[in-house]
Amino acid sequence: MWEYEHSIETSATPRAIWRLWADVENWGTWNAEIEKIEMNGPFATGTQITMTPPGDDAVLLRIAEVVEDELFVDEARFDGLLLRTVHRIDRIDQDRIRVVYRMEITGTGADEAGPQIGPGITADWPETLASLAELALR
Repeated sequence: MWEYEHSIETSATPRAIWRLWADVENWGTWNAEIEKIEMNGPFATGTQITMTPPGDDAVLLRIAEVVEDELFVDEARFDGLLLRTVHRIDRIDQDRIRVVYRMEITGTGADEAGPQIGPGITADWPETLASLAELALR
């Protein structure tokens, strides 16, 4: 298994973060690694998202879990690998939250493939989380 986690603290509300997460068609406004994105249903467990990074092939994601104002999990499958990304909101105190992104790569060959592909997938997370938090504060 390969895993990576990045988080940011903010005074944005969980509701403000959640609204941005649930508005999948506009993820590209705060995530520069999205050229095009489409969702085939509501922001709910089982819904599929097709996300196209700039200059790359489309990636098919499935929403695996949704807990409103707390977390959602998406999954992608490639050649025997499961790429699972947890997006979570943790309350620090009355006025602050921590927004956490966590990727876990499991499956056949994950110990070898994870270190090769994981860092490229997660490299933009610091910028993405900063943009998300900034937009949530507006």
